[in-house]
Amino acid sequence: MTATIRTRVAIVGAGPAGLLLSHLLAASGIESIVIDQRSRDEIEHTIRAGILEQGTVEVLTQSGASTRVLTDGNRHEGIELRFAGAGHRIDFADLVDRAVWLYPQHEVLKDLIAARLAAGQDLRFGVTAERIEDAASDRPRVIATDAEGQAFEIEADFVVGSDGSRSVVRPAVTGSSTGGYFREYPFAWFGILTEAPPSADELIYSNSPEGFALISQRSATVQRMYFQCDPDVDPTSYIEDQLWDELQKRVPGTTLRQGPIFQRDVLRFRSFVAHELRKGRVALVGDAAHTVPPTGAKGMNLAIADVIVLERALRALLHDGDERLLDTYAETALARIWKAQHFSWWMTSMLHVAPDASDFDRLRQVGELRSVVESEAGRRYLAEAYTGWTMPEA
Repeated sequence: MTATIRTRVAIVGAGPAGLLLSHLLAASGIESIVIDQRSRDEIEHTIRAGILEQGTVEVLTQSGASTRVLTDGNRHEGIELRFAGAGHRIDFADLVDRAVWLYPQHEVLKDLIAARLAAGQDLRFGVTAERIEDAASDRPRVIATDAEGQAFEIEADFVVGSDGSRSVVRPAVTGSSTGGYFREYPFAWFGILTEAPPSADELIYSNSPEGFALISQRSATVQRMYFQCDPDVDPTSYIEDQLWDELQKRVPGTTLRQGPIFQRDVLRFRSFVAHELRKGRVALVGDAAHTVPPTGAKGMNLAIADVIVLERALRALLHDGDERLLDTYAETALARIWKAQHFSWWMTSMLHVAPDASDFDRLRQVGELRSVVESEAGRRYLAEAYTGWTMPEA
């Protein structure tokens, strides 16, 4: 017989969204089970970028999920836009009195996993969710296989899909794994990690005739850098000298500090928003619900905002039997999601060179960049969106 486990909320996916949701639910006295097909080691040591909005940092710290973000993260009060051979600083502190923190996603996950396990969270690694059944009922079920290959099911009052862009939960909500609005971009980012101190105090977003480049950091001894490339390029096709040449020619005016390159990858650009975010007693959050290009640094931050809205709705449902906030979950979350989609698209289109760009397109793009940096209103909009709109009320 298939074993059945009972819980209030079944969360599929131990990413930032799923773990934070379990953390906030526990603070309200609502038990949950979190499952993920990956091992703990894989989750904690897969290196991911991370720029946290001020609101995200406040949620993590005020909820007790992480304090290390304040001690180990790097607070940044601006970024540089570079184009036409000159740099232009966008001063977040002066424009909107806010900041962002450079704190990689895998470090956030370490903090959340440690906090949840210390609190006795039922957190199961190596568990594969196969499908969701009875989504429209008040007892939806997660059909799964444990790390030993044994089938079991989780019966819950509510199921949440926080299982990433290849979500197993999504078909139960939208009717298919691809049910959504989708856009793919004609370029990608070639990313490297290098053992070298930072080349600049703040992130540099550089538009050049050769294409886009982003100069970022991970720590005092590790830099993360990207340059625009063809989506189908082979990451092994460049020797190190070629990679440094590509990066350096796209960031005129800054001499990049070089070191051994120990990781390289190609990151494709896609935008996606699911047609539906909730059906019955099943809802989607984070990358299961939407993905954005990385240019606007919105991915994890948008997932955290989803969680704030859904957790409030689940409290009302499970404590008081009140479904009104749940009924407006999708509408509330989508308002922010589409703002973030626009900002991410805007930053991407403004900074990257399309493969078929004409001379007119390039000159118009430089005109757009000038319109932003030479206008206080333009700089303020970029600063407001980049550092994050006000989080939904908890």
